[in-house]
Amino acid sequence: MRRVKSEKAEKGEKGMRAGRVSRGVLLAGTGAVLAGAVALFALEGGLFGRAGDGYPGASGPAARAVAAAEAGALAAPAELAALIGDREAWLREHPDDHASWAALGAAYTERGTREGDPAAYPEAEKALRRSLEARPVAKGNVDAALGMSALARARGDFRAARRWAGAAGRLRPEHWRAQALLVDAYRGLGDQKAAGKSLERLRELHTGAAALTRTAQVYRDKGWREDASAVAYDAVAKAATRAERTACLSRLGDLAWERGEPSEALAQYTAALRMTPRHAPSLAGRARAVAALGRTAEAVRDWASALAVRPDPAYALEAGELDEAMGRTQAARERYGTVLDRAGEALTHGANPTLAVARYEADHGDPDKAVAWLRGEWKRGHRSADVADALGWALARSGKAEEALPYAKKATGQGRRSALFLYHRGEIERRLSMPGEARRHLEDALRTNPHFSPLRAKAARDALAALEGEQGGAPPKR
Repeated sequence: MRRVKSEKAEKGEKGMRAGRVSRGVLLAGTGAVLAGAVALFALEGGLFGRAGDGYPGASGPAARAVAAAEAGALAAPAELAALIGDREAWLREHPDDHASWAALGAAYTERGTREGDPAAYPEAEKALRRSLEARPVAKGNVDAALGMSALARARGDFRAARRWAGAAGRLRPEHWRAQALLVDAYRGLGDQKAAGKSLERLRELHTGAAALTRTAQVYRDKGWREDASAVAYDAVAKAATRAERTACLSRLGDLAWERGEPSEALAQYTAALRMTPRHAPSLAGRARAVAALGRTAEAVRDWASALAVRPDPAYALEAGELDEAMGRTQAARERYGTVLDRAGEALTHGANPTLAVARYEADHGDPDKAVAWLRGEWKRGHRSADVADALGWALARSGKAEEALPYAKKATGQGRRSALFLYHRGEIERRLSMPGEARRHLEDALRTNPHFSPLRAKAARDALAALEGEQGGAPPKR
């Protein structure tokens, strides 16, 4: 399929070729669920950061955003906007209030993450840097250190996220939000052991939905799917705000989707959307679920709605693959063009969509480019299961199946039950003339989730049929 590139996409690719994708990965895509929105960080003083001298206190929607943050929960979009306006107005008259600058930076980060708008990240960094100028971390500015960690995580720079969260944790060991950010950073780096240790500390310090959500994420990474779901249900019950409850319901849908239960997933996404009709992760999840149930026209509409709310390159890739599977060639080209457009825009604002764009290039563009970018990520310590899987698949697509297999084994060997990872491993083994292993992993992929991808699920079935023909119907070797 011919790729459609806009001027922004061309600029984005040039930036990538120059190595500008080196700072991290955006862990969102076909196999990345539970990423969700970034929770607002209530900081030390109870007003989304300790107020400076004379700060009158937030009121109305801004106060509700503060209350949500104090519980480690999500505020409604209107409340978040009110908080940003409140702090901007205060700082125009009080430019040396380091805590308000830190709070404003955290709020900008949250807005950028929720709306898929990387243009908010430079504003967030500017505010956080102003906070650090007024009061350095060495002098106790925990607020800004946490804000910088959250910003680095949102941009996909997990080493920086770990560094800033670690600094905050050393300054204030009882600060649960530092441990929450460390869990996120270690998961992004693929360090399950360290993530588990930070999670233990987090659960000692905090018992709310933020801790339970991360517990579910870590359990999922380990392949403890039933435990992950049980904890995720508890998180719904403990959600402190409507927005947080929406996010928790959406994560339950994600877990059901990964288990190959589209009807259950649809029920959870529908419940989330009743609470927040424009919740992008739930719209994307519903698109996957209804497509699996054969309601492809609805899926196309849901993908369009999700992209209108959050124009994420990973969403555009999935939407394009559904269009391609349906024979909607022109629509698929437009969606694939959006992947590159949004990636180019993300790069100009310091964000890094390496994973989504590498997956696109591996399957629809230039696999060698994908290999180069993902090797860079691996060298920089970003060794999550998602990166291992993507690198292994890109190597296989570029004709290096033997080199690809260790990465595929690493992706499937960490515990997480991903149909996409299993499919990739099975295909790599098929290319290496390992029919028994290939058949086992392809069958496992379809058992795990028979509808995991509108393109790849069919490819898995076709590959199994080909193996059956090659072996004359003989059972696979175990």
